[in-house]
Amino acid sequence: MNLLPTYLLLISAASAYIVYAVIQFLHKVIWQPLQTQRFLNSQGLKGPPYTFLLGNAKQLIQLREEALAKSMPSLSHDIAHRVISHVSLWSKQYGKNFVFWIGPRAQMVLGDPDLIKEVLSNKARIFSKSDLYFPYLQKIFGQGLAISEGEKWIKVRKIADFALHGDNLKSMVPDMIASAEMMLERWMMKEGKEIEVHEEFRILSSEVISRTAFGSSFKEGQHIFGMLNELMILSDRNTFKMSLPIIRWCCSDLFKTKDEKDAIRLVQRIADSIMEMVKNRQEKVKNREVDGFGKDYLGLLLKAYHDEGHSMKISADQLVDECKTLYVAGQETTNTLLSWMILLLSIHQEWQEEARREVLRVFGPDKTPDSDGITRLKLMGMIINETLRLYSPVFAGFMRVVDKETRLGKFDLPVGVQLHIPIMAIHHDPDIWGEDVHLFKPDRFSEGVAKATNNNPSAFMPFGMGPHTCAGFNFATNEAKITIAMILQRFTFSLSPGYVHSPFPVLAVRPEKGVQVIINAL
Repeated sequence: MNLLPTYLLLISAASAYIVYAVIQFLHKVIWQPLQTQRFLNSQGLKGPPYTFLLGNAKQLIQLREEALAKSMPSLSHDIAHRVISHVSLWSKQYGKNFVFWIGPRAQMVLGDPDLIKEVLSNKARIFSKSDLYFPYLQKIFGQGLAISEGEKWIKVRKIADFALHGDNLKSMVPDMIASAEMMLERWMMKEGKEIEVHEEFRILSSEVISRTAFGSSFKEGQHIFGMLNELMILSDRNTFKMSLPIIRWCCSDLFKTKDEKDAIRLVQRIADSIMEMVKNRQEKVKNREVDGFGKDYLGLLLKAYHDEGHSMKISADQLVDECKTLYVAGQETTNTLLSWMILLLSIHQEWQEEARREVLRVFGPDKTPDSDGITRLKLMGMIINETLRLYSPVFAGFMRVVDKETRLGKFDLPVGVQLHIPIMAIHHDPDIWGEDVHLFKPDRFSEGVAKATNNNPSAFMPFGMGPHTCAGFNFATNEAKITIAMILQRFTFSLSPGYVHSPFPVLAVRPEKGVQVIINAL
């Protein structure tokens, strides 16, 4: 039997497949990006030109490294050029709405609050959450609330809203107070000395989220926080770094970097630790040590996990991802908010005194804060808003992807374009906030958020906007109000001469070298 025709047929088929694959690859990385670039440029959307395969990744890395290598002007709040250097530079060159490239995928930066409002409200359901082109962020959040869409998002959002609002939120106040008391007892031992408050608030916020959401102490959960912090550092180190598409598609396992391997191990260890915490709660229920799973966040997730055949049931992977999301968001956001508030009140002693007078008027010198009193801290709310504006926790912003051809404002957008909403740039835009945009002026919020800007009420969005506004917004602001109120009842504080201003973008904007203050008892 002559097998030659069969061999020739196989070789011909293999050759045809290879040619087809090459054509598809070239279409994806050359023809399609260039066509999209021409189409967007023709509408006035300019930006740095697309570069074969990597887009503008090399420029992004270089801009970031150069920005972070420069020292900051002493105590300047003009930080956008440091933490979002590419947006700061390219918006000046190409306009507030511009396009850049991550690999072969177009990123449209939106600097117009009206366009942002339309995207985040998403009434026509055209814009979905991006699939996160930063793989390390995917490892941090998985398919948790920050990333998920559709029915999956609706299920878990209901759980989060119930756990972090209303009576449940009020019930967390004693735990927030108890955690703050522990911190302030340590501070009394250091009266008249320097304290690095960013580390203090890291421990505090970790303790609070552990107690209120997971029914454990910081000591029990600190290994999870430690691993998540390692994962965030790996994410920061690899921002904008990309592997070639052909490597990702064909043989990514053979070319994994040390950081990628470390990240995979961390993800597994974090999942194992969370499931161990889950098993402990399940054992307590099984042994009737507790009556039910509880009403904290972990308990509500466990109830959904065990809810066989019900529409609210979630998988084990979902449970882990939601725990990771709350651990990161609940700790990192509040930690950085408190750190920058103390910095700002240390610099602006007049506002510190105003805030102290309000706290003493509402609670007196000895009464611990309560839910009713917290709502009456109007000046404190203004200070929180101004801190969130200057040092936005979600500094890089939000990502959405265009699911079908649409018109946004005056722009026609093709499918697949990613929309980048740069919160820090919006919060530092003088056209929106005025020429004093980089100054700490809490009184700009004296008549509420709607009147704080030059007729752009939707320009303030530290926790998002629309239906996907962060579920933990009230949780974070309540914890901040309680903590700062209790500090103001006991101490005055001023900035240490050793403080070095170094806002650093990780997941939130951290003070890279800490925040050192001198405290004195009242």
